[in-house]
This record gives sequence, structure tokens and C-alpha cells, in this order.
Amino acid sequence: MLDFASALYLGLRHPSWSLKPWNEFTMGKPAVLRSPASATATAQQLAQLHGCEAATLGASTLHLFWDLFGLLAQGRITIFVDAGTYPIARWGVERAAGRGVRTTTFAHHDADALWRQLRSSAASGGSPVVVTDGFCPGCGSPAPLSTYLQHARVFGGSLVLDDTQALGIFGRAPDPAVPYGVGGGGMLPWSKINGPDVLVVSSLAKAFGVPIAVLAGSRSAIRAFEDSSKTRMHCSPPSIAVIHALAHALEINSSFGDRLRQRLMHLVRRFRQGMAAARFRFIGDLFPVQTLITSENTDVIALYRELLAAQVSAVLRSGGPTRAGLLSFLITARHSSGDVDRATQALVMASSEISRLNDSGVSYVQPDLFTGTF
Repeated sequence: MLDFASALYLGLRHPSWSLKPWNEFTMGKPAVLRSPASATATAQQLAQLHGCEAATLGASTLHLFWDLFGLLAQGRITIFVDAGTYPIARWGVERAAGRGVRTTTFAHHDADALWRQLRSSAASGGSPVVVTDGFCPGCGSPAPLSTYLQHARVFGGSLVLDDTQALGIFGRAPDPAVPYGVGGGGMLPWSKINGPDVLVVSSLAKAFGVPIAVLAGSRSAIRAFEDSSKTRMHCSPPSIAVIHALAHALEINSSFGDRLRQRLMHLVRRFRQGMAAARFRFIGDLFPVQTLITSENTDVIALYRELLAAQVSAVLRSGGPTRAGLLSFLITARHSSGDVDRATQALVMASSEISRLNDSGVSYVQPDLFTGTF
């Protein structure tokens, strides 16, 4: 089976033999009491990668967002959420809303809509907190982070960013030859923004292939978070094995990351060029998540089934112009040019087969068949 359903964008794997050994899997203590020295060191590496002063690790973005918005809710704030924000950050916002914080949503990637809402809310007082994803794979474009932050600063506010998709892909100094930029530090260095009024939460489970999360920001903000965190007190911290896998990922990124990103970029370009030649259009630009643009009449589930029959696995998820859903191909640095070409050929054949069946009067049964999200 040719796998186009994995979000391990840089193709990193961390077999046990590649990791620094450990004498204990866990220390049996909450992080608030003691963290392994390796956790502190890798967190600081991630802070530098993001372009921030400090960082702290968490078991997941859910742990970090839950705590972060619990901390922010202690102040007098109003939260403004980009409508395209991923659910996990929204769950953190819901915690703040449950504590009485006023929250509102503005149109996806619409900085003018945000500005209007900020102005209309200014009289009610409270510092604005703007919440967004750094990059949206759904529409294939980065958020206008610099403008969001400028608008928030006018009213003494701040920016909270979920950068899970972009971390490891985008980085500083992008240009036409290197559109991802270099370093893999995510949307903050790519957008050339930083400051004490910026906080970024990211999972390392995508490009870096490690199920762990990081919160990065100013030194004072990270210290306040660690002092007040409930999950650092009541939940198990990341295991030492996972922290060693993170250290391994950062070593690879430092030594080979830019080459992997260049390889990935060329594969995505080849995919898009081949699909365009076959008259298929995709959302995603050069991001490794490529989503097929369909019409209301497109039988997406049938396409998905035909691809599976051709030994090509893609991602079927809910949404799109009809209940039939969306079909996405996730490209990684482990794919080859031949893999990409085979995916194009498989989609052409799948589309032709569906057209043939439709012409013959044969139809597919369409159950609720969705294989996840990214």
C-alpha cells in the first residue's frame, strides 16, 4: 500500500536504537516537582527554533492549551478566535469562556473583520487575545499573523498561535528558491514576528514525528505558566523516552532538516504539476497536505475506494461541498518521484472507472466512512 495518509511530513522515524538510552521511563513525579535535565535542554532548543526566549514541554497541545487559557482567564481579557482555528485550541478557549471570559469569532484569515471587532469591543475594556493557527491546511495558506499582531497591539493585546502544522516545515528567510524558508522554526520566524505578547503552542507529532508539545514565549510568560499549571501538577509529564526522541528529531533537523524540506518541496511541486496535467486541481499550494477540489457531483467516497483498490491510501474526511467529504494526499520526504507519479496515475484511473460505472448505471453504497483529520 502506498501511504499518502501520514502527517510525518519530514519522514522522521525514531527507532529505539537511534535514541540516547534511558535508565527509567518516567521519574514517577509530576513535572511541577522535577523535570529531567533533558526536558529543559530540548525545551530551550525549541524556544530558539521558534525565535522565543523560553519554552516548556507538555504531553500534548490539549494539556498546554487547557492550562494556558486557564491562566489567561485570570486576567481581564476578551478572546478573538479565527474561525478556522483547530478544535484543540478552541477547547482551551472554551475553558476560559466557562470562567466568564467573553469570546468571539471572526472570519477566517480576515484581518479587517478582526479589526472591526477589536474596535467595537474596545469600550468594554479588557486586553484582546487573538487566537489562530499559523498555517491552515484546509485553505492552504498562512494566517496574516503580522497584521493580527499589529491590530492586537493597538489595544494592548496579544497573539496566541497554534503552529502545529507549520513547525518543521516553514522557517526564517523564505524566498522564491526556498519558499519554506530555513530552520523549520514555524510561522513566527517565517512571518518575522516575535515579542513578549506572542505565545505559540505546537505539537511535534507532525513534521518531527514525536508525540509531545511545546509552549514558547517570553521568559516571564513561561515562568508564570509553569508556576500555575495544573496539568504539570496532576497529569503525567512526557516520558523520558519521548523526550529523547524529541532530542533526536532536533538533531536531525539541525543537520539535515533543510535538505529534507527541499526534497519535500520538490515532491509537492511534482505532485501538483502531474495532477494539473491530468486536469485535477488541489488546495494547498506547496504545503504537503494537498486537498482535491471537487464539485457537488464528485463521488469522493467512490474515489477513495478506487484508490484503495489501486493500493494508494489517502485521507478521507468530512466537509467539502457535499456530505461526500474531502480527499487529501499527504506528501512526506520519504516518498519518491515514482510514488508521486503513481498517485497521479491512480487518481486518473479511479476517476475513469467511476465515470465508466456511472455510465453503466452502477452506483456505490456510501456509508459514513471517514478516516480522520490532520
